[in-house]
Amino acid sequence: MRLADLRGRSVAVWGTGREGRAAVLAIARHEPASLVAVDDSGNFLSLPWEPPLSDLAPLRTGNAAFEALLGVDVVVRSPGVAQTHPWVVELRARGVSITSGTALWMAEHAGRTVGVTGSKGKSTTSSLISHLLTAAGRPNVYGGNIGVAVLDLPESDQYVLELSSYQCSDLTDSPRVAVVTSLFPEHLDAHGGEREYYRDKLNLIAHGPETVVVNGLDERLAAEIGSRKAIRAALPDSYHVRDGAFYFRDERLFDRSALPLVGKHNERNLCVALAVLESLGVDPGGFDVAAAVGSFSALPHRLAEIEDPSGLTFVDDTLATSPYASMHAIDAYEGRPLTVIVGGADRGLDYTPLRDHLAAREITVIGVPDSGPRIVEALKGLPGVRTEIAEDLVAAVRLAREVTPSGGAVLLSPAAPSYGRFRNFEHRSEAFAAAIEETSPVQGGDQAAHRSDRGADLL
Repeated sequence: MRLADLRGRSVAVWGTGREGRAAVLAIARHEPASLVAVDDSGNFLSLPWEPPLSDLAPLRTGNAAFEALLGVDVVVRSPGVAQTHPWVVELRARGVSITSGTALWMAEHAGRTVGVTGSKGKSTTSSLISHLLTAAGRPNVYGGNIGVAVLDLPESDQYVLELSSYQCSDLTDSPRVAVVTSLFPEHLDAHGGEREYYRDKLNLIAHGPETVVVNGLDERLAAEIGSRKAIRAALPDSYHVRDGAFYFRDERLFDRSALPLVGKHNERNLCVALAVLESLGVDPGGFDVAAAVGSFSALPHRLAEIEDPSGLTFVDDTLATSPYASMHAIDAYEGRPLTVIVGGADRGLDYTPLRDHLAAREITVIGVPDSGPRIVEALKGLPGVRTEIAEDLVAAVRLAREVTPSGGAVLLSPAAPSYGRFRNFEHRSEAFAAAIEETSPVQGGDQAAHRSDRGADLL
């Protein structure tokens, strides 16, 4: 289904966040017979629905919301609306057509798109692909699950998209190059279980992509795609790392030190990105790829280090929404004193893998609501793991300053989604940065005087 197919039909846009707003504006230009917006959340994080949006699509909430959905030809679902939502189940049972803004966009742009998904690594890998394409003289537009709704993207000859499982699940067209970085259980409540999550994630490659590129070292991913034809990066017959350098097969390319990102997982992300460039006809030897790699900066919310006058290294890894993602982040700081802050929306994830991963480590773990106490409980009894509970991020950062040795790192790697207490991951990241500033020691004066001075500066 394309946007043009909505002309003359009754349409409901379900969700009033970034994706829903973009969908209303895009759909309205195609003159549907009627257009309404639906918000079933009704919580304090909901944003106001005002003109011109309210003029184009009146908002239905409460009891009227479900009736509005039942009364239309097509429902355009925002990614935050789970496939397991009772209303989604009922709408499908009644034969109401459900799609998404991403699916509508992909139907028109698939041939010009690199789509990247994965339980971990999709943000860094997609950003690396876009960065390296630009360095190679191939202009592109980068968007998707990074804060820019695809329906808001400008026209371009080349797109690179980061796509979540929620966005992949409704696709009926695969991008020209479909990329999967990793696979492990995540967001199970929103998909209905582990098998359903894998199905929805791998829907990215289910509709005839020209090329599939995967991380060949991810065992679960390899098992799921089986013998399917794919470029398997990070293995010896593709781009890979050995002996402290990146190679293409037996050809040495450049030193590992050229990549400014920590962690073996980021080595694999770069291998995948290089394989994607080659699949697009870009010769990594045709430009100074080492310099381009060296100029890449860590993403704002993925192992992004924040300077602090205390000498501690604060690390924003708020995009780590599963125990597996947090395990990779913890590994990246192996050998340093480490305090990790965990907790967020409680989606019922199994934290046994995290417990097993920390069994032989010395580390401090601070849990914050909502799932933090449950994570901490799962770690009880491990001899090298000190656990604490804090009421919020500010309290957790203040406690981390007290318990982390000089030269150590304080890592926000929540192993849980942000929703519930935060609008999105950006909101949680902002709260972390604010907590670092609020608790920062100030030489030559106490914290209260510092806050007073800052207040005066703002007057």
